[in-house]
Amino acid sequence: MIPSDEGSDEGTAGLAAYRTVLALPGVAALTAVSFLARIAPSAAAITLTLHVVLTLEHGYAAAGLVGAASTIGMAVGAPLLGRLVDRRGLRTMLSLTLCAEAVFWTVAPWLSYPALLVGAFLGGLLGMPVYSVVRQSLGAMVPPQHRRPAFALDSMSVEMSYIIGPAVGTLLALQLATSTAMWIVGAGWVASGVALWLLNPPTRAPETSGAARPGPVREWLDLRLLGALLATTAAVVLIFGTEISMIAGLQTSGQAAAIAVVNAVWCISSLTGGFLYGAARRSPSLFVLVACMGVATLLVAAAGPWWSYALLLVPAGLLCAPSLAASSEAVSGLAPEHARGLVTGLHGSAITVGAAISTPVAGLLIDVGSPAVAVITVGLAGITVAGVAALLARRGAHLRRQNTPEVASIGVGPSVGSQPI
Repeated sequence: MIPSDEGSDEGTAGLAAYRTVLALPGVAALTAVSFLARIAPSAAAITLTLHVVLTLEHGYAAAGLVGAASTIGMAVGAPLLGRLVDRRGLRTMLSLTLCAEAVFWTVAPWLSYPALLVGAFLGGLLGMPVYSVVRQSLGAMVPPQHRRPAFALDSMSVEMSYIIGPAVGTLLALQLATSTAMWIVGAGWVASGVALWLLNPPTRAPETSGAARPGPVREWLDLRLLGALLATTAAVVLIFGTEISMIAGLQTSGQAAAIAVVNAVWCISSLTGGFLYGAARRSPSLFVLVACMGVATLLVAAAGPWWSYALLLVPAGLLCAPSLAASSEAVSGLAPEHARGLVTGLHGSAITVGAAISTPVAGLLIDVGSPAVAVITVGLAGITVAGVAALLARRGAHLRRQNTPEVASIGVGPSVGSQPI
């Protein structure tokens, strides 16, 4: 493993690392707004699912198609909206997506199932990319040597929103009409967008704002970035594949009542891992983290009683938030300022694709085999893809040094962002 040249953050660790990041101009406000802004999006999926099942009286397979339509729309739309931010600015993109969100969530409760399928795709395509906006702004506002704790905070914020959001969405849908729940979620999403519009965080580093001229895509879309995006997808496949396998394992063994407890232990482990990652002086590379999470995931195949699931999920949980934070840090370090929105959008698409792939594949493996088979397959796939991604990134770094002799002459080692390979 060759160390990166961006190891200047070694002097700041522990709580001091977080204090330093939060003291940077605008970071504390963005962190607070982003946490609140993510609750509505994290509640949206379960709200749509319950609307299809309870109100439209279709099955969970039909609800899954609505979710898939929305996911495909988001995967396609994220890079396009990121490019719009690069060219026209954040507020232009937010104005467009806010109007689209308001229209979709207003009319969605009245749509028939076929119309809801189309609407979900369009809603995803033009949906406000809260996660990408926050990561892009953090990459622009935070110097490279402080990005590890910044993205660790962001990853922990995502974890907290997924603890709160689905619970709120479920409660609203079950206690009120699902149409009312959808309007409330939509209103929350629009309010989040308005808050971001008013905050208007920077999306480019101050010294380059408005100055950079877009260069050819081949200048930045290289093997290093492809490796980081592939590792991101692998990490998400591991997380979502493990989740559905855990739920299936507990449900089929008559322990469904323990799902919430086991999930809480898993989430707390992830939050702990994210905190430790951000507080560390140095950390393993993105590829090592993802590969280790794949190894830890294999342990879950041995689970039986609910308490064994809780215990065996702790090692994998400790690596969830660090892996996602490392992926954000790596991609941010490789994003040129003139294309930061597009690259951050591609990172969002990599996350979305991972979620879209893992759930149906793991579900199929559970149906034809067992939850243990699904966990083993997902874990081995994660390890393999992490290895391939590391090779791509190392090859890309080697080609970069060959094409940039002045970099090679000062002995800079291959890296992905500030993550050593």
